Amino acid sequence: MLMRMTYSIVAYDKKTNTLGVAVASGSIAVGARVPWIKANVGAIATQAYTNTIYGSEGLKLLEKGYSPKEVLKIIQEQDPEYQYRQVAIIDTKNRKAVFTGDMCPEWKGQHIGEYYIVIGNLILGPEIIERIKAIMDKQESNLILRLLTALVAAEEAGGDRRGNRSAAIMIAGQVNIKLRVDDSKNPARKLHNIFYEKYGKTSFL
Repeated sequence: MLMRMTYSIVAYDKKTNTLGVAVASGSIAVGARVPWIKANVGAIATQAYTNTIYGSEGLKLLEKGYSPKEVLKIIQEQDPEYQYRQVAIIDTKNRKAVFTGDMCPEWKGQHIGEYYIVIGNLILGPEIIERIKAIMDKQESNLILRLLTALVAAEEAGGDRRGNRSAAIMIAGQVNIKLRVDDSKNPARKLHNIFYEKYGKTSFL
């Protein structure tokens, strides 16, 4: 099993019907496996001992009309090693599902907010989740900037216990963005800087 010990955020912006996934990890190229997103459908983060079926099949099931909780149940029933998984799912009805398996490495945890979910495993401790929560709860600010700022705040608080190495963000809806940093000493900060270099102080979302 390929490990993706990491922390992720899945989020929904009701005003613009826009979805987002942001992730940082001590593994390389986290953006290749953990985040999954489709406009007008949903956003998924699948990590720990990552099984990408939760992402690829999960989006297909959401598109067919299944709720996130139904999607999670269906895929888990086909996965004998589901206790090794950590998964967060949100859709454009703001329905949510989250699971942290008993076999995910410590420290592990999750938080369900009003329009987002945070999950983390092999992170420094609960303060990583709290850092993200504090930023994501500020709903008056731009969704993309909240996601990027939350990744950086968690990275500065210690992030992955091994140190962060890669990060990614995906946005789908009113705008569509995919940015990745596959191998860097401070990937969340680098991702944040790449975004600003590419888009500037954007007003969208």
